[in-house]
Amino acid sequence: MKAVCVGHSTFDMTIPMKEYPVENTKYRLEYHIECGGGPASNGAYLLAKWGMDTTICSVIGDDFYADRIIEDFRGIGADITYLEKAPNHMTTSSFIITNTATGSRTILSSKDKAIRKLSQPVTIPADVILIDGEHPETAHEVLDNNPNAISVLDAGRLNDDTKELGKKVTYLVCSKDFAEEFASEKADVNNINTLINIYQKLKDFFNTNIIITLEANGSFTMINNEYKIIPSIKVKSIDSTGAGDIFHGAFTYFISNNYDLERAIRLASITGAISVTRVGSRNSIPQLQEVLDYENPI
Repeated sequence: MKAVCVGHSTFDMTIPMKEYPVENTKYRLEYHIECGGGPASNGAYLLAKWGMDTTICSVIGDDFYADRIIEDFRGIGADITYLEKAPNHMTTSSFIITNTATGSRTILSSKDKAIRKLSQPVTIPADVILIDGEHPETAHEVLDNNPNAISVLDAGRLNDDTKELGKKVTYLVCSKDFAEEFASEKADVNNINTLINIYQKLKDFFNTNIIITLEANGSFTMINNEYKIIPSIKVKSIDSTGAGDIFHGAFTYFISNNYDLERAIRLASITGAISVTRVGSRNSIPQLQEVLDYENPI
């Protein structure tokens, strides 16, 4: 099973604090965490960690942060043939303040201009594809070259590119914010009719399998002509950074390994929930067996 992931790469610096910082105050930290990040990149990291043959297609800068990202992927055994260093380009860096008391995080990102296409064509065949809307021309190329692949769009940001890519994928897995903005309607988890209305608008436009993630409230989709909220598990969150990326990576793994849709979503939710109990994005990705053991405890 060959996975190709096309999308954004960042370098994350996570600062855990027991409360949100007060302006014009000094704090001494016990530790901080540095690792790579980015939606499709975190998904690729998870897939490689879980043993899939995974290629990451992403543009980074020619700088220190890029070297750290490359080191991350080499260390997990991912194929970095299409992890490109672009001259005169700055690797995206994110500075994340995590309030471990509440699990919330505040992200400050420094991002260079968007690059729509890798400098080289991606010719490697794929059985499964994960994209996040970054480098959209390369994403279209990979989708067009692999029409029989299982494909997943991590749809976090609504724009013309995600609208067009969403029409081509097998599964559009979107955030609640994406769904609400697209439908111009608020989703109320206590009123399933609002979710149904939004789902139907997405379905009518994209004409593919739709999954709406609802953060701690789980996910909403249709299975066998029945609308369902598939709940997440209850955990004490200390850092939600990367949880959505990890959910998408895990969903891609399970759906491409012949798990049925409901179980794939449930296991992806377990994976994301476990991750929020730990600090850092990539550092918080559990082992596959840990997720399976959580589903079926001894």
